[in-house]
Amino acid sequence: MSRLLRNSLVVAVFFGLDKILALGRQILVARQFGLSYEMDAFNAANNIPDLLSALISGGALGVALIPVLSEYLEKRGRPKAWQLFSYVLNLAFVVTGGLSILLAVSARPLIARLIAPGFPPAQQALAVSLMRLDLFAILIFSISGLVMAGLQANQHFLLPAMAPAMYNGGQIFGILFLAPRFGIFGLVYGVILGALLHLGVQVPALRWYRFHWEPGIPLGDAGIRKVLSLMGPRVLTMFFIQFFFLVRDNLASHLGEGAVSALNYGWFIMQVPETLLGSALAIVLLPTLAEYAAVGKWEAFGKTFNKAARFLTAAALPAAAVLAAGLEPLIGVLGFDAAGVRMVLWAARAYLLGMLSHAVLEITSRAFYARQDARTPLGAAALNAILYLLFALLFVRGAGHAGIALANTLAFTTEAILLLFLLRRRVPGILRLDGTLGRTAGGILLGGGLTLLVGGLLPSGPLTGALALGAGALAALPFLWPEVRALREV
Repeated sequence: MSRLLRNSLVVAVFFGLDKILALGRQILVARQFGLSYEMDAFNAANNIPDLLSALISGGALGVALIPVLSEYLEKRGRPKAWQLFSYVLNLAFVVTGGLSILLAVSARPLIARLIAPGFPPAQQALAVSLMRLDLFAILIFSISGLVMAGLQANQHFLLPAMAPAMYNGGQIFGILFLAPRFGIFGLVYGVILGALLHLGVQVPALRWYRFHWEPGIPLGDAGIRKVLSLMGPRVLTMFFIQFFFLVRDNLASHLGEGAVSALNYGWFIMQVPETLLGSALAIVLLPTLAEYAAVGKWEAFGKTFNKAARFLTAAALPAAAVLAAGLEPLIGVLGFDAAGVRMVLWAARAYLLGMLSHAVLEITSRAFYARQDARTPLGAAALNAILYLLFALLFVRGAGHAGIALANTLAFTTEAILLLFLLRRRVPGILRLDGTLGRTAGGILLGGGLTLLVGGLLPSGPLTGALALGAGALAALPFLWPEVRALREV
């Protein structure tokens, strides 16, 4: 088994554990708070802290850091790489701390005018308090997210892959033991605990790789300048990605109670398979592509990317079809009434239409960052944001919250096609599918058809839904095997 496939499986296994815990967390939250105004406030309050985290730590800076650290490890050795890592870590913590103070002060107008103008005053006040508290977790993530990037650059994926599960474990503790006493605030206390566990589980790996922290933020250092040059466009790219959540909750806040939460649940459902497939493979792929780019092995770069793209095509489309066909009975475990189930179901199905686009974007954007090109993904993300806003404003009037989800699918699909086209012009070996589309069509028809058949023959219920999904997945699996074998050769 190749290093790429082995590491991808390690990450996917622990991401799977994370998603199981996340599903348990969502069920517990749904049964305790439902599609309530407290839950809508909690989801809306996370927007700006999540944006800050995406821009500073685990998102923009983490992705910008990995290619440069990989280059340092290849050409200058681990001590110099850890020195650069320390400088970047110090900078991220200081900047995040300063921005957190600024956001805490301006939380009220942000909620009232930007994030959830459709909420009544009491709900806005609750969202403000939750948002300010959540910033403590983001300060922890400014360290933990970069630790993940540093370990991944060293080709260590085990403990970083465990970190999200620890994060969900902290949140579950908050739901079970803190929410009964502190209400919705107990969820945020659980988030803070989860952030501490997210960081703590990775510390042993830092010691194993002989990390030595160094003080200082020498902005004139060549390595820092290179990271910041990549980070600048990446920050704007991540802003455009997070712009989706801001627009989503802004528009949904006018659609009545439960709309924000229904979209959040639908997004989570699509993200479960997308994370196991796209995110797991992309996380492992970036350091490998960065190594090829650092030494000019462009043919290997192209072949590796192409095999990853073929795998995602063959896996994501049948998975989306199977899930869309058998999802409805499973939503019942959340404890919603029939109207709530329908709201979540149609949001999830609209998002699932774009699951392949999201998965392919995971690896395509990282292919550009591995080449230390952050400007091309920035332009594509800007176009995505414009299209999403236009589509969302157009569809929300006729299709309500499901129209907002459909706008996401159309915008991200356009971005994925554009980036694939541009990457194909620069790297050989891209988009040679070798029969993948034909096998994928077979997986969609057989997997999705069997899911519908099993679900229609058996009495409706969560167990039937699970059996139907399992039958559909097993039927589609043989169509995926040639792409798995190709990935083993990377």
